[in-house]
Amino acid sequence: MSVIGFDVGNENCVIGVAKQRGIDVILNDESNRETPAVVSFGDKQRFIGAAGAASATMNPKSTISQVKRLIGRKYREPAVQKDLKLLPFATSEGQDGGILINLHYMDEKQSFTPVQIMAMLFAHLKQIAEKNLETDVSDCVIGIPSYFTDLQRRAYLYAAEIAGLKPLRLMHDGTATALGYGIYKTDFSAGGPTNVVFVDVGHCDTQVVVASFEPGHMKILSHAFDSDLGGRDFDEVLFRHFAANFKEQYNIDVYSNARASIRLRAACEKLKKVLSANPEAPLNIECLMDEKDVKGFIKREDFEKLSSDLLERISIPCRKALLDSGLTAERIHTLELVGSGSRIPAMGRILNSVFRKEPGRTINASECVARGCALQCAMLSPIFRVREYEIQDSFPFSIGFASDEGPVCTLSNGVLFPKGHSFPSMKVLTLQRSNSFHLEAFYTNQNELPPGVSNKISKSTIGPFQVPHSEKAKVKVKIQLNLHGVVTVESAWLIKDQSSHSTSENNINTHAENMEGDDTRKSKAVKRQDIPVSESVDGGMTLMELSQAQEKECQLTEQDIKVERTKDKKNTLEAYVYETRNKLLNTYRSFATDSEREGISCNLQQTEEWLYEDGDDESEQVYAEKLEDLKKMVDPVEHRYKEEEARAQATRHLLNTIVEHRMAAGSLPASEKEAVINECHKAEQWLRDKSHQQEALPRSADPVLWSTEIKRKTEAFEAMCKHVMRHKSSPQKTEDGSGSNPRNKREDGMDVD
Repeated sequence: MSVIGFDVGNENCVIGVAKQRGIDVILNDESNRETPAVVSFGDKQRFIGAAGAASATMNPKSTISQVKRLIGRKYREPAVQKDLKLLPFATSEGQDGGILINLHYMDEKQSFTPVQIMAMLFAHLKQIAEKNLETDVSDCVIGIPSYFTDLQRRAYLYAAEIAGLKPLRLMHDGTATALGYGIYKTDFSAGGPTNVVFVDVGHCDTQVVVASFEPGHMKILSHAFDSDLGGRDFDEVLFRHFAANFKEQYNIDVYSNARASIRLRAACEKLKKVLSANPEAPLNIECLMDEKDVKGFIKREDFEKLSSDLLERISIPCRKALLDSGLTAERIHTLELVGSGSRIPAMGRILNSVFRKEPGRTINASECVARGCALQCAMLSPIFRVREYEIQDSFPFSIGFASDEGPVCTLSNGVLFPKGHSFPSMKVLTLQRSNSFHLEAFYTNQNELPPGVSNKISKSTIGPFQVPHSEKAKVKVKIQLNLHGVVTVESAWLIKDQSSHSTSENNINTHAENMEGDDTRKSKAVKRQDIPVSESVDGGMTLMELSQAQEKECQLTEQDIKVERTKDKKNTLEAYVYETRNKLLNTYRSFATDSEREGISCNLQQTEEWLYEDGDDESEQVYAEKLEDLKKMVDPVEHRYKEEEARAQATRHLLNTIVEHRMAAGSLPASEKEAVINECHKAEQWLRDKSHQQEALPRSADPVLWSTEIKRKTEAFEAMCKHVMRHKSSPQKTEDGSGSNPRNKREDGMDVD
């Protein structure tokens, strides 16, 4: 087994792995630590990761990126519509109100959900990890933004299941970063908590976490976020600036050309990185569109003016996190800045103004989440022993439940799991019901959610169950906010005997075990009858849909493997053509007749022309048959070439064997010695005669003396000589008829005086 942590970013993915000596980051096939979060569909196969990113410019409408922004979202959400305008691929609304990604693949129009695309990405990361670790990968911890809704969290779990992964936990990015930071720190004060703020400016979002550290313990005090503010927004500022300049200066509209837009955005991203370390930077792109080369230039101060609104927005989640934590800026000990979009110098000034501290950059900005997730996976996995370290995370949203008879809670603010509540957490509701009823989970405060997100979570049906005389009975419902941050109705049961202590309508017990124990002590006659629970998630996948998605992923994977095998066979055929042509002119030249050389050369030429014309896109079987046909012509020549070396080696071995037995015969009695010497003469004469016959033939003729024949002769010769020697070494009768003493014999069969 392995212990893996996945950080699936909007732009790049990182895989962390726990090893005996600590946490490491896995390299992909290109030996890079980051893998692009891109899935591209070619004509007959998918290209994922680095290969997908390479296809983005050439095939933009079939290249899916930034799927993290779309997963678990509704098509008509304003933020989704804003994102879709920036993405080159076609989308539409699904039957459930979700997003469908439409593209052309395998000569037909196909549609995929963001969950399916994310599953493809997970499967690719799983493959990278398995190849690197040379073992199966299943258990993992996956990093997610703290602002992910229940549906988005479930969507990640669906995608992981489709990809064959088993997430032990979906962990908030900020919590993973804090874990990696805190568990290795040994200088925390024992006199009180050390409060640290982590500001993570990613590609598409900004997350702020306030964490409190004590030796062996970590508590998240608050999460805050801006789900629509990240590094890509600063790229977009540069993109709009240069797009306007190029329209005025070169009379080209990059918005009208998807490929030009992708190239300009990529150039702007590089430009932003240059401005992070330099006061000014140039921009040069060859043949951007209409065969025009473009040039641009910008100063850092101009860039900061253009993005001043974005920079101001950075402070909003920072102030909110500080407020929710109940701390003041003076009580913050350290400020850490991470994330791929965090390198803009102006951000440091903004954060300094909020927290009155210079932000530190002691954490690896792009790997901290994956490392923290891998560490958490090691803590949850039975195969690693990690020192005791308590993690107390806080949930960023308020969740309430309502039944057919109204809200189900007694709290004054109307929520079951309040914002900031630690999780995983379990609560048990005690209700009075006479028949089946519904429980609906929802977010109680719309302002806590990202803009435009629905407050609906799920609806559960409790029942059916029978109550005599239509009286109301006590029904207990166990509700869990699990390790993933997903809320579910775990189970429900009916308390049949009402003689036990009564509980008022809507009473909440936080510990089911204690509550059940109390009931048992009150009355031993209490009987528990389980009630079926069926859950319907708003926008979730059914078991059938999940099964169909798994089957589809298997088909796509098989197709990819088939195409790769076909490519390998085609490459093998092509390499054979070039290699054989070269050998025919050099090493094989004297071993082929003129007609053979001419025939082989002609076939090689025809195969080469076919490969680049009609045979450019053929099946694996066709390439295999072509290769087999060529080998039938070339093999006789190749055998002659190889046979010459094999024959020389076999000849040397036979001659050495003859010499060895001739020398050994000197110690034998006369009769045995003569027999061995005769065998040596016979073998030597046979080899001399056969060799003369072979030498009389040209190299291009089939041999009359094969190496296998020499090997058989050598084996027969050795067997004959050993038979003679064995006869000599067998026990001899003495004159008085007694057997000789074995201890008076040497191992070589000679007598010892």
